[in-house]
Amino acid sequence: MSTTSILKESSLTFLEQYLNNASPTGYESSGQRIWMDYLKPYVDTFITDTYGTAVGVINPDAPYKVVIEGHADEISWYVNYITEDGLIYVIRNGGSDHQIAPSKRVNIHTKNGIVKGVFGWPAIHTRMRDKEEVPKLTNIFIDCGCETKAEVEALGVHVGCVITYPDTFTVLNGNKFVCRAIDNRMGGFMIAEVARLLHENNIKLPFGLYITNSVQEEVGLRGAEMITKTIKPNVAIVTDVCHDSTTPMIDKKIEGDTKIGKGPVVTYAPAVQNNLRELILDTAVEKEIPFQRLASSRVTGTDTDAFAYSNGGVASALISLPLRYMHTTVEMVHRDDVENVIKLIYETLLKLDNEDTFSYFK
Repeated sequence: MSTTSILKESSLTFLEQYLNNASPTGYESSGQRIWMDYLKPYVDTFITDTYGTAVGVINPDAPYKVVIEGHADEISWYVNYITEDGLIYVIRNGGSDHQIAPSKRVNIHTKNGIVKGVFGWPAIHTRMRDKEEVPKLTNIFIDCGCETKAEVEALGVHVGCVITYPDTFTVLNGNKFVCRAIDNRMGGFMIAEVARLLHENNIKLPFGLYITNSVQEEVGLRGAEMITKTIKPNVAIVTDVCHDSTTPMIDKKIEGDTKIGKGPVVTYAPAVQNNLRELILDTAVEKEIPFQRLASSRVTGTDTDAFAYSNGGVASALISLPLRYMHTTVEMVHRDDVENVIKLIYETLLKLDNEDTFSYFK
């Protein structure tokens, strides 16, 4: 691979459109359509399942099956209770952070379209008389400008409506991508770029490649759990995000030492098959792709776990993208890391080129 940028202008246009679109857990279909439209020229066919996981397949008739995977969903909220005064209380849909909610704008998704609202919060003047309350799941609330419950309901808002943040894609200092939902639609973007590179470089793989964009990771790896039973892969290379542990208030003794701009993060964990991990690391060294290491106790907390322990055991590995401010609306990654994750997955696939390699993972 060239040392020059592998991201085309059309790639970045797709990335911005894909990130700006809302795809909360359980409601990923609009984002999946965007993703599939982009991927369509680079694959032979698609698989979709009942809950919306999308899979682009290259060489679908091959008996040996390799998955590269990211997840499509983003954290969000559900409407849980509407007061008689027209204020809305919420519950989480995934790991939504209650502490960042106050003063954030929101989109409430209804059958009538988007209803705008804000997470209200008492003014500082009214909070300094005694020990002030901190934001909690029980005291954050949404105001959509209504004075009664009936007004809220007339807008189409009801218990169960999903709520997302409208924050959109931006670039800081020329090389930092910032948006909500980089966890983990950037994963979907990166695996799509791998497919594009294989197509543009006219690579003919000796195995079936299943480019998998799973749903419902944020609520327990559920999409991966379902689709791996459909695909029945032999190998799975999963990409997700991990923490940049160099920002304030993070303990490296607990979280490890990883930083944006220093390369993809390769994980050591029980779910990671040792030979596959070492092949990835050898590839990084051979192709001079910078990388970092991370250890995970018991579980990785990613779709790697769902693939690894399925179908009697699937050789699985995890390549993570270091990220700042996870589960906020200003998640940040380094462009160089995005490109290097793409390169590392691409180059690893090129090494999976013969029966000897396949048997290596048994």
